[in-house]
Amino acid sequence: MALEDAKTQIDHAFTRDDLKGRSYENVFAGAPSFLRRRYTKDLSGADIALTGLPFDQAVTNRPGTRLGPRAIREASLLQPCDAPFGWGFDVLSEFAIADYGDMAFDYAMPSEILGKIEAHVAGILSQGAACVALGGDHSVTHGCLRAHAKEHGPLSVIQVDAHTDTWADDDPERVDHGTFMYKAVQEGIVDPATSVQIGIRTDNPDTLGFNILDARQVHAEGPEAMAARAKRFVGDRPVYLTFDIDGLDPAFAPGTGTPVWGGLSSHQAAVLLRGLAGIDLKGGDVVEVSPPFDPAGITAVAGAHVATELLCLWAVTRRAG
Repeated sequence: MALEDAKTQIDHAFTRDDLKGRSYENVFAGAPSFLRRRYTKDLSGADIALTGLPFDQAVTNRPGTRLGPRAIREASLLQPCDAPFGWGFDVLSEFAIADYGDMAFDYAMPSEILGKIEAHVAGILSQGAACVALGGDHSVTHGCLRAHAKEHGPLSVIQVDAHTDTWADDDPERVDHGTFMYKAVQEGIVDPATSVQIGIRTDNPDTLGFNILDARQVHAEGPEAMAARAKRFVGDRPVYLTFDIDGLDPAFAPGTGTPVWGGLSSHQAAVLLRGLAGIDLKGGDVVEVSPPFDPAGITAVAGAHVATELLCLWAVTRRAG
């Protein structure tokens, strides 16, 4: 069946007639949407939507994450012919998933980006679909958090990252991928006491009350134990999960702007994400994939797998029965 479908399917991003189901289109051909989902702005009947936020003007080092959504989509084309491994269900067949495309914005007006992202994500949520965003630098998470907090109230955050991104910044005009979480806490949209940051390995004494499981703890105690502790921190509260790809060690994710040694392996990340099953995930993102610094596209592959795991984490608590 799959072989026969591969002979006839092409440009499934536009030609598929259902938001559910696997795709057997040749990996190397056709228009690249995320997991070959249909591109559409009409989310009627959609359970969840992917969207790209290609903004990278808030970086402190290497740019290039504006190209991240495109690279993640292309890397995801290796996956849609099979159910995601190890979950015991096929999120692609059980749930209606759409690719909402990228957000439009004026690249010469970075001061407008926060409001643009908030409105863009809110437009997805208002149609009854959940949202997983593809960055972009980590500042894009701020607008996502605002949109989700308006929908669900103050959020608990699970953040996988090399950096806490809580450096103080009280200037509302600044957009910075290292200070957005500070601002989110000051705005009251994130509750640090019930949130957790995993994989941290840069010094920032002001944690703002976040629970921190640093990279050494992950290596010493294992990702299963970290997932269990993270679940205790967030409890049954609404959760937003943001995954900065520099949470991985540069050996597994070199294509990022601020790489830091000593990070998680791709195996540890996979086990960690799987271990979070059962949280009340409302939305999430994967950010900081920078294709210009990504030999062989391995960082984009990691980003695509993270995004797929976010879909499964959202879906596993919402399956019929």
